[in-house]
Amino acid sequence: MPKLSDVIAVLEEIYPPQWAESWDAVGLVCGDPEAEVGRVLFAVDPVQAVVDEAVEWGADLLVTHHPLYLRGTTTVAATGFKGRVVHTLIKHDIALHVAHTNADHADPGVSDALAEAVGLKVTGPLVADPTDPAGRRGSGRIGELPEPMTLSAFAARVAAGLPATAAGVRAAGDPERPVRRVAVCGGSGDSFLAEARRAGVDAYLTADLRHHPASEATEAAPVALVDAAHWATEWPWLTLAARELTSRTADRDRQLETRVSTRVTDPWTAHAPMPYTP
Repeated sequence: MPKLSDVIAVLEEIYPPQWAESWDAVGLVCGDPEAEVGRVLFAVDPVQAVVDEAVEWGADLLVTHHPLYLRGTTTVAATGFKGRVVHTLIKHDIALHVAHTNADHADPGVSDALAEAVGLKVTGPLVADPTDPAGRRGSGRIGELPEPMTLSAFAARVAAGLPATAAGVRAAGDPERPVRRVAVCGGSGDSFLAEARRAGVDAYLTADLRHHPASEATEAAPVALVDAAHWATEWPWLTLAARELTSRTADRDRQLETRVSTRVTDPWTAHAPMPYTP
């Protein structure tokens, strides 16, 4: 079996750490570089339920999109949930590796997987990476639907294409307006509302849209907004990442076994609809 250091080298070839934002915390969190790796579990969040799944399956490596320690720490004592995660991982010889904003910027990356999940053909990045001569890397993606549909129909398409969450999918704009050209950004994307407006898209799909930026965006220009759960917009990337790792390690003596966690780790667990007439 390959060593952990070999698998990490492949992951960092796919998602180079230098593509991450300066504030981010990506890379190997815990694990012995000399340890052998046969099974790799992919998940969005490094929470205890996911770590327990890794233990139960017998994973040697857990790859998550979200960092465990984004702002650093001075202790990994098991007195808190993050410390317990580290203790569980080390106790069962499971390494943890994070690919966050470097996976967002990659080609293909998080937003490519989101676009594919909702039936869009990607035409380019929403915000291009100036260091990429091909112009394919960057934040978010712009894509086109096979044919125009109403905003309400597109929102339903998003709900069907993403894993179900308690929050569901909501939209801002005329439900009957036609949608064909769409910008997407996996995860929190209201910082790119201005770029979506300048791109002249019919709709912008992302997560964690706040009231004031969303209100101002819809008033400033006729762009519809579609807001899904943060976890749901990033989950499609897991299959893409597993596929990329498998294809690049297929020539080894023993192919890695990969698995995508389907455990819903979105923090919202219930939804109470209200009577509403637009």
